[in-house]
Amino acid sequence: MGPAALLSVLALLPAQATPRVGAVEELRIERRQAILDGRDLFAGGGYEKLVGRVRFAFDPADPANADVVDLDLADRRADGRVTAVADLMVLRPLRPPPGGGTALVEVSNRGGKAALRSFCRGRGGADPTAAEDFGDAWLLRRGLTIVWLGWQADVPDRAGLLRLRVPVARAENSSPLRGRVRADWVVDEPVDSLPLGHRGHRAYPALPEAEARLTVRSGRLDPRREIERSRWRFGRLVADRFVPDRTWISLAGGFRAGGIYELVYTARDPLVIGLGLAALRDFAAWLKTGSAGELQVERTVAVGISQTGRFLRHFLWQGFNRAPDGGRAFDAMMVLTAGAGRGSFNHRFAQPSRDAHRYSAFFYPTDLFPFASRIQRDPETGREDGLLRRAEADRVLPRLFQVETGYEYWGRAASLVHTTVDGSDDLAPHPAERIYHLRGAQHFPVGWPQPAPSYPAGMRGSPIDNLAVYRALLAALLDWVERGVEPPPSRIPSLLDGTLVPLSEYEWPELPFQSAPKAAHEAYRADYGPRWEQGILDFQPPRLGPAYPVFVPQVDERGNEIAGVPTLETEVPLGTFTPWRLRTPDAAGRRELEDFFGSFLPFARREDQAREADDPRPALEQLYRDEAAYLEAVDAALARLTAERWLLPEDVPRQRREALRRYRSLLAAR
Repeated sequence: MGPAALLSVLALLPAQATPRVGAVEELRIERRQAILDGRDLFAGGGYEKLVGRVRFAFDPADPANADVVDLDLADRRADGRVTAVADLMVLRPLRPPPGGGTALVEVSNRGGKAALRSFCRGRGGADPTAAEDFGDAWLLRRGLTIVWLGWQADVPDRAGLLRLRVPVARAENSSPLRGRVRADWVVDEPVDSLPLGHRGHRAYPALPEAEARLTVRSGRLDPRREIERSRWRFGRLVADRFVPDRTWISLAGGFRAGGIYELVYTARDPLVIGLGLAALRDFAAWLKTGSAGELQVERTVAVGISQTGRFLRHFLWQGFNRAPDGGRAFDAMMVLTAGAGRGSFNHRFAQPSRDAHRYSAFFYPTDLFPFASRIQRDPETGREDGLLRRAEADRVLPRLFQVETGYEYWGRAASLVHTTVDGSDDLAPHPAERIYHLRGAQHFPVGWPQPAPSYPAGMRGSPIDNLAVYRALLAALLDWVERGVEPPPSRIPSLLDGTLVPLSEYEWPELPFQSAPKAAHEAYRADYGPRWEQGILDFQPPRLGPAYPVFVPQVDERGNEIAGVPTLETEVPLGTFTPWRLRTPDAAGRRELEDFFGSFLPFARREDQAREADDPRPALEQLYRDEAAYLEAVDAALARLTAERWLLPEDVPRQRREALRRYRSLLAAR
């Protein structure tokens, strides 16, 4: 019987029941499917996809769960346990490596699945099936088990998103719990109605009889002006018809462009959001036990991207890497583009999607001390803490990669990850971690534009190939945890050598067509109220104390960042790659940063063009006399990047091909 036929039979078997390990009570596999018709993808053969659900039963009396906010107030079964159910998808080798090999657990960003896009250059998607979904199948060719587990309870109502179904918390007399919730919006175009949820997420409905306050301001730190209650109501306009809805808000005359609107309202029935941390811990630990059966692995490696990179930092800070048996839940972690943030992952009325950027989702509990792995003392508050303090005390430190793009220094306060909290000195990475700064890159890759960018206008987005570096770094992390091979040393900008500087010392070249930002994202000593240590947020919005020092990577005379992990684009530049971009709407915040995006400003083709545009940067013809000279520089850079392990050898042909396409496209555009 062939692999495809065998799997079709297995799919008809009853759901698998599993003994409890930690809180894992039952795994139910609802669908099995051969991947690419059972084609061999690695030395062990083919892969299968498993789709199902995991039921957890958490014991509120277990000390391991003591930090889950409001778990003791959730509804319980007769045995005193609290249940939650998570969606699950697994890509599993049919013949796993000896010992089960390694599970790569991607912590899904807002319910999605990004690993196949980020590491295989595949299309990915909610239910990867076609060859295009898997790209070059690099993760599968390594024999990894790939796991996605729902951890977030408020993800949008869209098919294929992973969710964790959790109970609500109630007061000790079983009456509903109430609390204050905040929503905010930056309005760039006039609109009649706004949703209370962030980026389409499920919102806490407002209570109809409770007090609510709507304000507007012009800038992020400007005074708030209250809008009369008679002018707005809960609901939305649909085809000029008003529909009452406690998760939307409408304003008479509409919300004007340029305003920052903020609503503070009362809701009830908070979800026990912190169970997402405990569920991920217990499932990762369960995978390494005999109870996991066919899913058993030897090692677990977590990957978190952006929101879920911050989730993993929060996971470590709150001590969740200690498994039920006292060992590590995760043996290694790759934290991508999280900056210095954590997030709203474990407090009452938490909204995990809220992320507190420079000019959106303001002042949510994201950028909070401690920022760095090593223990420090905040001289303003007297607090002493470090991101890895509890993992170190519990002897469950994972091998940790923290990977930042240039954007995170401007938009996510990433310098706090490796500078002292008072801003006076560099802070050496913890021995268990490596920190890498990806020079000039924006928060996520965009690819080279078609058609090519015009000179000197440039393009929205910094087209550095983040994914090539991510693949190489993940390979290094896997080699570290599987074979003990030391990874490349941390590569970050430094205060000591002047490659990390305060904004006042940022040496942006005098370009008449592009000015530098006047501000970068700041983390504040924010006061969320007297019960914040218990996970209850009383001050909405928070009261802001002094900001922490902020530093950004220094640039060379061309405007490209000097220090950090090199890429082919920055080693053999065709222009300036900025990890920042200024907001363009005329209504408000024109000099503020746009979330996530950078810019690419191409060099002039000829020296006379540069002079005509008052562009002090060298022209392409000054840097590379012809195509052959450009390719010679490319080949030399590719050899260096491969030797230093910033690029996989198998990615060299693609990198060379793309470099030539970029060069030709720029020359053809002039």
